[in-house]
Amino acid sequence: MWKYEKKLQFPVNIRNKNIKMAKYIITQNGGPNGELGATLRYLNQRYTMPDEYGKCELTDIATEEMAHMEIISAMVYQLLEGATTEELEKEGMGGQYVEHKLAIYPQNSLGDAFTANYFAVTGDYLADIAEDMAAEEKARATYENLMDLTDDPDILAPLSFLRQREIVHYQRFKTLYERYKKKKK
Repeated sequence: MWKYEKKLQFPVNIRNKNIKMAKYIITQNGGPNGELGATLRYLNQRYTMPDEYGKCELTDIATEEMAHMEIISAMVYQLLEGATTEELEKEGMGGQYVEHKLAIYPQNSLGDAFTANYFAVTGDYLADIAEDMAAEEKARATYENLMDLTDDPDILAPLSFLRQREIVHYQRFKTLYERYKKKKK
């Protein structure tokens, strides 16, 4: 099903520690509009697609979302590299340190753990694909919000790449939705 290449889909080379941005960016790992929710949503929804074409589309996008989780994790890890406990506490990440040290844990920017309640699987393939389009738009908006919070090119480059991929995924879901909507008539 997968061919793993030992490199990120987009390179992450952050040179400056930025605990505040790490705290914000982690939401795209385990927050309500993040990559973990997208991965699980699409991998579960694929089973109720009416044909192999739809199953393949959802599987392809889900596996790319996994690659996005890897990019986000690399960003957070690099942004936290060398952080002291005092710095973490100052930025409201003392609890993160207590529970996970500097490990990547799926959570939102407020520190709330990932929950499967973040995504929907209805069993109605048209409703699910409509949900997927909305999810991609919310992820795009979240990336844009994150981009508004920094002027660091090392952070902006991967965020911009990820934002663009959300747009591509939205377009792929829209095409799939229109294909199935036309067939259902």
